[in-house]
Order: sequence, then structure tokens, then C-alpha cells
Amino acid sequence: MSLATMLAAGAAAYLLGSISGSLWLGKLRGVDIRTQGSGNAGGTNAFRTQGSAFALGTVLIDIGKGAAAVALMRWAGGDVVLQMLGALLAVAGHVWPVFHGFRGGKGAATLVGGLALLWPLALAPLLSVWLLVLLSTGYVGLATVLAGVALPLWALLEGRDGAWLGFAVAVAVLLAWTHRANLQRLRAGNEHRFEKARLLARLWARPDA
Repeated sequence: MSLATMLAAGAAAYLLGSISGSLWLGKLRGVDIRTQGSGNAGGTNAFRTQGSAFALGTVLIDIGKGAAAVALMRWAGGDVVLQMLGALLAVAGHVWPVFHGFRGGKGAATLVGGLALLWPLALAPLLSVWLLVLLSTGYVGLATVLAGVALPLWALLEGRDGAWLGFAVAVAVLLAWTHRANLQRLRAGNEHRFEKARLLARLWARPDA
């Protein structure tokens, strides 16, 4: 891949990431979810403020653009390291979208889309961690951060080389950073909790004496 092609593909990956599912769908509905709920342009806030159908559309678009960024880099002749870069650039576009004043979402769904092409075997353990934490605690942000932390551990378990481990650590750090407000609220005791999602907590709870 020539330098010009690499730069063009990288720019295109970022621009793909800048296509925010919730904000484009919100334009069709005449709303900007950044002015509602948590103020975040991701799937969780879309669900809270606009309902399940809107959130599903948001997540599908955000997953799709992550996969498209990796596919584009692969089509342009980029090796796996450049494909990883494409995924991260798409996430950067989602978090700081040029089309929406550089105020976007937190990048989890876009990362899932990138991983679906780059590292599909990692999705099952990450989703398992995410579900276990969500069903136990009801905290979406915490579940996402811990799923990200699980990726470097999975890389070590698989015996991946330094490039894969570096990518996994970058993903974990990025998710922790974009969810830093969630972690701060969790520490302060005022983080929003999806009580209906706490199925395991209710199963484990003992009946009152």
C-alpha cells in the first residue's frame, strides 16, 4: 500500500466513523439525543430517550461503519496492523465526528463492528463478560469497560503477538476513557442502573426472612 493510499483509506475510515447512527436517525425524527438523557450519542442513550427501534437502528449503523472501515482498509491492501488502525480511526470518528461538531458517542458498537472482521473469535468472550456484568449489576458502562479489559486477557490467552496485544490494550484504554464519566458516577454512587437487566442479581438474591 502506498503512502497516499494509506492516508486516503485512513481518512475514509475516520469519515465513516463520523456517520453517527443516532444523530442521522435523529435528524429524520427531528431530535438530537445529545440534548436528552445522558447527552451521549450512543445506543444506550438512544434506547433510554427514543425507544428500542431507534436504538437498534443506531447500533446497527454504528456496528456497520466499524466493519466497513476495516473492510475498506483491507480492500485497499492494508495489512492487519493497518486494518487495526482503520478500526481505531472509525472509533475516533464516532467519538469525535467531524459532521456533528466533534461530539459523538463512546465507540463500543463501532469497535464491535471492527472486531467482527478483524478478530471474530474475540467477540464471544467479550460479549459473555459484558452480559455477565450487565445482568449482575445493571450498569451498561461498567459492563462495557470490563469487556474491553477482557480483550488483552483474551489476546494473552490466545498467544497473540505484540501487535494484537497492543491493539487490545488500546481498545481497553479507549473504552475506559470514553466511559470515564460513567466510572466517576459509579464511584459517586449515582450512576444510572438498568434494574430490569439485573436478572442474575434477582436470582441470587435471598428472600427476606
